[in-house]
Amino acid sequence: MTLADHPTTTPPPATYGAVLGSRHVLRLLGGTLTGRLPNGMVPVSLVLWITAGGGSLAFAGLLAALYGLASGLSQPVKGRLMDRYGQTRVSTPAVLLNSGCLAALPWIGAGGHPAAVTAVVGFAGLITPPLESGLRALWPTVVPDLGRRRVVQALDTGSQGLLYIAGPLLASWLATTHGPDTALTVTAALGLVGTAVVLTAAPSRTWRPAADEAAGSGRLIGAGLVLLCTALAGTGFALGAMTVWAAGMASAYGLAMLSGVLPAAFSTGSFLGGLIYARRTWPGTTTTQLITTSALFLFGWVPLLAQPEPRTAIALAVLPGLFLTLILRSA
Repeated sequence: MTLADHPTTTPPPATYGAVLGSRHVLRLLGGTLTGRLPNGMVPVSLVLWITAGGGSLAFAGLLAALYGLASGLSQPVKGRLMDRYGQTRVSTPAVLLNSGCLAALPWIGAGGHPAAVTAVVGFAGLITPPLESGLRALWPTVVPDLGRRRVVQALDTGSQGLLYIAGPLLASWLATTHGPDTALTVTAALGLVGTAVVLTAAPSRTWRPAADEAAGSGRLIGAGLVLLCTALAGTGFALGAMTVWAAGMASAYGLAMLSGVLPAAFSTGSFLGGLIYARRTWPGTTTTQLITTSALFLFGWVPLLAQPEPRTAIALAVLPGLFLTLILRSA
């Protein structure tokens, strides 16, 4: 009997349907996306809340930037805490405090003392639950098959862009139809519900880091990383400016929905750029790609400096967004 008598077969590639049908996958992915919707909703909700209460656009932009900055800076600390205490003991108090702060803002009032509003927003940003990093730590346990894990990680990464398309649109619609206070309240509720869905799932409740990961205490910050983060600061500045500019356009044209539609158009460009990038191998080193895409990102903003009318602005906002995912991927 020869080898040909027993032909080997290659297992079929994993499909999205098969992966989503795996135990816990849909619940964890859906819960994380719901729990992270506030990341796309809070900046728009804060800007509309402050300006509707008679506050300045400058102060509103400062609050939106503070929330994002506080959230980003605290993520590594929360990651370390999860390694030590597990996901439930870190994310449960985080989401309760975060949602509580967001829900308390309407009670304080947009016309409340600026220092109190700033403190609550900053604290809410610091304690955003670390859902994204928590989910990625769960995939090796939930999906042990490497082929299926690649598919679910692609779904995870690809769906992130949807947060910043749906989030601003939902926030601006809620603020326009039901008022900015409602937008903040719903934002708080979505974060609480989504996080609860994840934390009550068995993989999250029982997750513990590998022994070598839990024991690791090496420094994460080096000169190269500091330089890279400094170089990317301008990209972050542009993202923050987009929210404030969109609110200004909405006020100028009397179209409140522009506050959400313009950031959503930008995020749509980012989503499409990621899809285009993934379809082929691009020439040059990672450094060359980072420099090139950063330059294209810069030039993509230039047409918007002419302050075009709303429909043109929506179309043009897609242009710089096309290169955001490429910048982040190279970085």
